[in-house]
Amino acid sequence: MPNSRNLLAVIAVVLTLAGCLSSAAPQSSFTLLDGSSRTTADLKGKVALINFWATSCTTCVAEMPMLVATYEKFRGRGYETIAVAMSYDPPTYVVNFAQTRKLPFPVAIDNTGAVARAWGDVKVTPTTFLVNKRGEVVKRFVGKPDFAELHQLIDRLLSES
Repeated sequence: MPNSRNLLAVIAVVLTLAGCLSSAAPQSSFTLLDGSSRTTADLKGKVALINFWATSCTTCVAEMPMLVATYEKFRGRGYETIAVAMSYDPPTYVVNFAQTRKLPFPVAIDNTGAVARAWGDVKVTPTTFLVNKRGEVVKRFVGKPDFAELHQLIDRLLSES
């Protein structure tokens, strides 16, 4: 049985370190399909969903209509979505996908992989981050999110001042 004093010391160190970890969204710049760019700072004051995806990812393609529906449901209340295509995704495929599916939200191409690295070295798609109005990551989903849970969370975050 461990010494309770040592155990308390370990718990104190862990809690101290956990308190040092920032939940701030990484500062990054998204290059959009139209050539313009958006930054993490541009999203302050909005609830934002950052979705890392690829045209070759069947789960990504399958969840895209739900991402569109989520965007349509909340966009009038200060909600934004940015779909970030992975660096290995051919830009022509991404453009074709966005155009044929008429994606209503900004689509970025992460040509160099810098954005994926900045967001925790994302390698698995889909990986989705939900960011609150203060620019803090409040949830990370790897794989398809539970959209009912996601909608409740977005609704709650949009209600915060």
